[in-house]
Amino acid sequence: MKPPAAAFEASPPGSFGVEHGAVEDPALKRLLLRLLPGAHRQRLLGAVRGALHSGETVECPCCESTFSRFLPHRGRRRAKCPRCGSLERHRVLWLFLRRETDLFERSGAMLHIAPEYALQRRLARLPGLRYVTGDLDSPLADVELDVMDLPFEAGSFDFLICNHVLEHVTDDRRALAEIHRVLRPGGWAILMCPVDGRRASTLEDPTATTPTERHRLYGQADHLRLYGRDYPERLARAGFEVLAERYVESCDSSSVARCGLRRAEDEAFGEEDVFLCVKSGPEPGPGRAQRSASRPRPAARKAAA
Repeated sequence: MKPPAAAFEASPPGSFGVEHGAVEDPALKRLLLRLLPGAHRQRLLGAVRGALHSGETVECPCCESTFSRFLPHRGRRRAKCPRCGSLERHRVLWLFLRRETDLFERSGAMLHIAPEYALQRRLARLPGLRYVTGDLDSPLADVELDVMDLPFEAGSFDFLICNHVLEHVTDDRRALAEIHRVLRPGGWAILMCPVDGRRASTLEDPTATTPTERHRLYGQADHLRLYGRDYPERLARAGFEVLAERYVESCDSSSVARCGLRRAEDEAFGEEDVFLCVKSGPEPGPGRAQRSASRPRPAARKAAA
């Protein structure tokens, strides 16, 4: 039996999923990923698409390549890098990491959960970084893991990246507790997720069990919730000091256009914030964030306030 309607904030008019492309079959998607190993598939497709879209109009900071245009993705006409497959959020995050942290100058240990090829191929090459990747069933990952039960000792990592994962897991609060546990005091995690800024609170309906119903409610067939503006509060309740920054607003207009940083044609999600989550402890040491939640840039805002 469905919970009373009052238990959920009303969704925007119409079907939310219509804004985010056709319904995908998660099982079929996983099968294709297994049949075509991730890194080889990405390299092959990237080489072909890069050649087909050669040019100088746009530039991807993740793979440092130029093209005639970015490619369509989920209803957005110019979103995906032809070569490395990066989307707007990956390019924004890469620039954030390069410009706003000392990750590239220091040593340390990083756990990258559900690694994105566009980021993984660059992070794995950083000297002095012990880089570990993990996923439930990705051929790109080093370790098979469940984010709700991470197979690492407490305080194992200085940095952690886990993007667009929490909306997929059964118990996101348990996953956040695990992420907090494996970070060292003073370490940081970047936990980006799709957030519908039109919603005050997160939508979770346990009776939505089919791909079609989940796509209708959450925008994707394998999502289990749709985060609202309360997402930073969830992060803070896990014990983090949370800093949310719409970093695209810190970039000059020419870079935004040329590097495809702005998520256009998506009224629901719009631009994505970079959520920098710091585990309380000593002041950041080598390899930690240059600015912790106690030392934000003027452009940043304290998300949990």
